[in-house]
Amino acid sequence: MRAASLARYFPAEGFRLHVLTARNASAVGSDPSLLKEIPPEVTVHRTLTLDLPFNVKKRLKKLIARDTHTNTKPTGSTEFRRPSFLKRIMQDLLQPDPQVTWLPILSRAARRIVRSGGIDVVLITVPPFSSLLLVEKLRREFPDLAIVTDFRDEWILTSFELVSFSFSSSERTRKFAETIEAGAVKNSTAVVTVTDAARRVISGRYPREPESKFLLVPNGFDATRLQRPSPTRDPRLGGKIIVTYVGTVYASTEPTELVQAMQTLPLDVKARFKLRFVGHIEESRFREMLLQLGEMIELKGFLPQAEALTAMNETDYVLLINHDPLNVGGKFYDYVGGGKPILGAVHPKGETRRLLEDLKAGWWAGNRDVAGIRQLFIDAAARASSLDKEFQPDLHKIAQYERKILAQRYAALLRSVATSTLVSEGASRTLGTQLAEIEE
Repeated sequence: MRAASLARYFPAEGFRLHVLTARNASAVGSDPSLLKEIPPEVTVHRTLTLDLPFNVKKRLKKLIARDTHTNTKPTGSTEFRRPSFLKRIMQDLLQPDPQVTWLPILSRAARRIVRSGGIDVVLITVPPFSSLLLVEKLRREFPDLAIVTDFRDEWILTSFELVSFSFSSSERTRKFAETIEAGAVKNSTAVVTVTDAARRVISGRYPREPESKFLLVPNGFDATRLQRPSPTRDPRLGGKIIVTYVGTVYASTEPTELVQAMQTLPLDVKARFKLRFVGHIEESRFREMLLQLGEMIELKGFLPQAEALTAMNETDYVLLINHDPLNVGGKFYDYVGGGKPILGAVHPKGETRRLLEDLKAGWWAGNRDVAGIRQLFIDAAARASSLDKEFQPDLHKIAQYERKILAQRYAALLRSVATSTLVSEGASRTLGTQLAEIEE
């Protein structure tokens, strides 16, 4: 959605835009209707990738999991899963992720477009992190080309220490990832992150690089797609309080503590809630966990964005789960843009919690605090009848996260890169300050 929003708004900023993407990219789902928002003057180049279709990868993952056995660490009782023989072969071949199979075609197509299109700036957005390998390839052939790497997620710390949801979390893969990232950062003209915490972490790994190289452009929401709820709401059938989660359920958003908290609610409070999950559930164990809530839970599966946003609007609260202290899920911005109060089970020291409080976008409890999440829902039930008075988000700050505004800020950044103003640390620091204003 970040890349699509830039493609939507950049032409109005005077950019002649080429987009290089895969024709047969593997994904949880697709929503072709969003292509209608891309201006016709944007040139889209589609190439083949050798990455397997998503459903095939899911079946293969189940096959591998069946062949994976458990050993015990010699120094304690904590168990870990040792990759099966088949999985180790795949991890060795597909470093650092399965999308690396696109790299040979991607590299040839990118070089051709740079040469024939008179490209001033190349913007490479990741994940997939294997696309970072393109940075060095382009730098070797085009020494003076402006290259910007756009980290939608922090990679090393998040994938190998904090959450560990990468394709492979082995030490070999980690070292390979560190080498790839270091090469990409060194050969990039600028490095952009979506949270200030991620910017600090990535820049901290490369003290020899100027601080001015690392900049911030957060994610946001499209006001044109969102419909703010009216102040007065019709009473729910049966008096149910609807809480809706929109997005993928995976390692960084897994619902263990949420389920435990909901199971311990007083019976009268528990009977008032209906939890709706809209989106793909990555692992069967997460689905089974949610189904333990019985009649409280409703699993909608993947929906096109328009339908997902409609479901989000037809709710009392929106649910946010985030175990990641550095990265902020894209759904957070749709939530705040849609004007619905958030119930968050989030990392107490994370960027999500900080933003949630700063924007006055809802209420939160610690992501691993079962008692705190339980109380969060008890309080939510108590205020349900007076939400219109109690929920007072900071609309001025929230408005600064509209994607059109962020695209204008990003355009200013790319224009400065193209005109070589980033070589001046003072000018670069000023630009970085301007881009960070909405985060302060």
